[in-house]
Amino acid sequence: MSIVRTLAKSLRKYKKETIITPIFISVEVLMECTIPLLISRIINTLEKSKNLETGSGGLLQSIIIYGLILVAMAGISLLSGIMAAKFGSRASAGFATNLRKDMFYNIQNFSFANIDKFSTPSLVTRLTTDVTNVQQAFMMIIRIGVRAPLMMAFAMVISFTFHATLPLVFLIVVPILGSGMYLIITKAHPLFKKVFQKYDNLNNSVQENIRGMRVVKSYVRENYEINKFKKTASDVRKDFIKAERIIAFTGPLMTFCMYICMLAISYFGAKIIISSNASALEVGELSSLITYSMQILSSLMMFSFVFLMCTISAESADRIAEVIREKSTITNPENPVYELQDGSVSFKNVSFKYSERAKRYALSNINLDIKTGETIGILGGTGSSKTSLIQLIPRLYDATEGEVYVGSRNVKEYDLDTLRNGVAVVLQKNTLFSGTIEENLRWGNKDATMEEIKEACQLAQAEEFIERFPEKYNTYIEQGGTNVSGGQKQRLCIARALLKKPKILILDDSTSAVDTKTDALIRNGLKNYLPDTTKIIIAQRVASVENADKIVIMDNGTINQIGTHEELLKTNKIYQEVYYSQNKVGDTNE
Repeated sequence: MSIVRTLAKSLRKYKKETIITPIFISVEVLMECTIPLLISRIINTLEKSKNLETGSGGLLQSIIIYGLILVAMAGISLLSGIMAAKFGSRASAGFATNLRKDMFYNIQNFSFANIDKFSTPSLVTRLTTDVTNVQQAFMMIIRIGVRAPLMMAFAMVISFTFHATLPLVFLIVVPILGSGMYLIITKAHPLFKKVFQKYDNLNNSVQENIRGMRVVKSYVRENYEINKFKKTASDVRKDFIKAERIIAFTGPLMTFCMYICMLAISYFGAKIIISSNASALEVGELSSLITYSMQILSSLMMFSFVFLMCTISAESADRIAEVIREKSTITNPENPVYELQDGSVSFKNVSFKYSERAKRYALSNINLDIKTGETIGILGGTGSSKTSLIQLIPRLYDATEGEVYVGSRNVKEYDLDTLRNGVAVVLQKNTLFSGTIEENLRWGNKDATMEEIKEACQLAQAEEFIERFPEKYNTYIEQGGTNVSGGQKQRLCIARALLKKPKILILDDSTSAVDTKTDALIRNGLKNYLPDTTKIIIAQRVASVENADKIVIMDNGTINQIGTHEELLKTNKIYQEVYYSQNKVGDTNE
């Protein structure tokens, strides 16, 4: 029920349509159940008038009246069905839209820790396939889910008005059909649960292949990727086949119960008519009983389809609710600070791991003080947790132990938007979005003037290649920036960060794809343009950090040493190894 309550909040402005749809369905069902009753009256009237002269005015008048009533009821039923379809479609489509919005909006508030919990393919599946399943189930619930029980109840009540015992056949058949459907559903549900988990793997395979298409083709791995996709798709197919085999029993079970019911009613009904000389049950009433038996059993079958769709969508609903209910691990404090005083940064006994279940700390006992306006270089081998360290500054993650300060305040005291607007991060994996170059740059400052945009591009050494494009700043960037080189992408991302005019600028190995000359020009530009901004540069090249005020050497999640280029070159083995390997000279001390 908690899942239903969670999803029901997404109805919002479509509550009216959700309520109106069952009302029209009720009118439609009432008309459909009343029509056989009138038909039985017509048949009985004709039976009773056999001995009357043909063309009797009274008989004709009765038939015309009944006929007009039947036409009117059929018209009302048709109109009600059309209106129910209209409002039901609007309600289900609106509900699906709101579900996607609620999930997407909540995902925007996720911390990196929350994002780590859900894989990207899983979130894509939840926003598409899972929502479609829930939408279809919702449509069936407000239409067929209302129609089937109402029709079954109306038909059953009217049937008992014809004869007190004959409709008991329904009460024998209904439990048999209900028990069979229950067994089918309970067997099928676990299989559908497995299917949706494997959908995530299928989406992951497709997404990974498309993203890495250049690498796949470079290494001629098309056949390997095709076989990997076939295996994943085959796993989904096998589970679907297992589930569908079980579901396939629904049709034969329904048909069996329907014909048994019709045979029983026809046999016992005919017997009652003959034995009572049509006093206990008339021919018209028997005809209507057969019609009502069809309605009751078809209602049961429709109801079983609703259950079936609910079974398929139950796992989807759970997965959607999981995303909607997920609370960000990083939230604003009750009385947040809305101003960043300066760009100073301080780590006090900080330790960090990516999840509570992780056995190993990514960072251990970090103590580091950075003054406003300083340029700090961070150097270390792959896996030394350089990126993990800087992600704690804008609260992309929270420290597991210890405290991180920015502007002499604990980062947890700041309003998140204020903190992140004051800290510009150019991450290791540079991302550009589909749109023009100008639109991408305005992510840094949507109100920036064209002069400010061009100035930022000059500092990032991006203007030179932008001006070579025919459309210049209106050049369209494909999704992921696939139509620009790695170095061009990095320079655009640096320009975008500069437009924020941050108190702290973090470059996480973000000049790795540019040549050393361009790297030097970018660093000189930052030094002159942002003298009061704290600059933290993570790099693999010593040349990128050797002129920094301080260089932090990271090793296995700890700070190995802090010093200037000259100090570290004399005393630190890690720095010496990196420096001499990149400059191709021997150790001067040997």
